[in-house]
Amino acid sequence: MSELLSPPPDSPGLRLTQTQKDLVGGSVGGVAQVLVGQPFDIVKVRVQTAPPGTYASPLDCATKLLKADGPLGFYKGTLTPLLGIGACVSIQFGALEWAKRTFGSRKLPGQELNLAELWASGAIAGVANTAVANPVEHIRIRLQTQPEVTPRLYAGPLDCAIKLYRQGGMSGLFKGQVSTMWRDGVGYGSYFMAYEWLVQRHIRVNGVKREEISPLWAVTFGAAAGYALWASIYPVDVIKSKLQTDSLDPSKRQFKGMVDCAIKVWRAQGLKGFTGGLAPTLIRSPFANGATFVAFELAMRGLA
Repeated sequence: MSELLSPPPDSPGLRLTQTQKDLVGGSVGGVAQVLVGQPFDIVKVRVQTAPPGTYASPLDCATKLLKADGPLGFYKGTLTPLLGIGACVSIQFGALEWAKRTFGSRKLPGQELNLAELWASGAIAGVANTAVANPVEHIRIRLQTQPEVTPRLYAGPLDCAIKLYRQGGMSGLFKGQVSTMWRDGVGYGSYFMAYEWLVQRHIRVNGVKREEISPLWAVTFGAAAGYALWASIYPVDVIKSKLQTDSLDPSKRQFKGMVDCAIKVWRAQGLKGFTGGLAPTLIRSPFANGATFVAFELAMRGLA
C-alpha cells in the first residue's frame, strides 16, 4: 500500500529545473537578508532622507526610533520587503545563475569565468531585479519615513501602493526607477563579482567542490561582497532614497531627477550629503549579506 501511495522516484512532478532551484534558493536568501538587515535599513533610510540636523548620528536616530515605537519600530514596513525582497533576491540569483551558465557555455570544460564575465552576470541580475525591487523599496521607504501622526498617511503596504498609484499612476509607483537601475546594475555587478571570485579562488586553492565550502566561508565571502556593493554605489543609493521620498505632486517636488538631486545635495551639504546613513549600512552589510549567501548556498544544497 505504501508503494502505491508513493510517487515513482523518477516522477517529473517532483523534479525542479535548475532555474527553479535558483529561484527557490534566492527566495530563502532574500528572507534571511530582510530579517537580519531590516533594523539597520530603517535607520539608514531615516538618516538619508531626514532634513539636516534631525539626527545627530545614526545612534541618535536609533535611540529616538526606539523611544517612539519600541523594538518593533525597527521592523516598520517589514512586510513589504519580506515578501518583495524575497522575490527580488530570487530574481537576482535566477538571473545571475542563468548569465553564468550562458557565459560558461562558451568556455572550455573547467575554465573559470573571468572578472568581466562575473561582473556582467551580476549587472544583469541587478537590472532584472529592479522590476520588483523599485516599487517594493519605494513602498518600504514611504512607510519607514511617514510622519508619526494619527491617522497614519499609509495604513500598510497595500494602502501605500494604492495611494501611490492614485497619485501618480505607474510612474508614481515606480518613482526612482532610473536611479534604481543605475544602483543595482553597477552595485550588483560588483557584489556578485566579488562573491563569485572569492568562491572560485577558494575552490581552486583548496581543491574542493562548491557544495563542500564551509558555511562560515560563505558568510565571510558574502560579507566581503556586501562591502564591494556599497563601496561602488552608496551615493546613488542616497539619491534614490531622496527621489523616492520626494513629493509625487510635480509642483511640490524638490528634485527634477538624479542630476538635479545630486547638484542640490552637493550645494547644500557637500560630500557629507552623499554619506548619510553610511555607518548603519556598513554595520548591517556583513550580517545581512553573509546571511543571504549562506542561506542561498545551504538551500541549493538541500535542493540538489
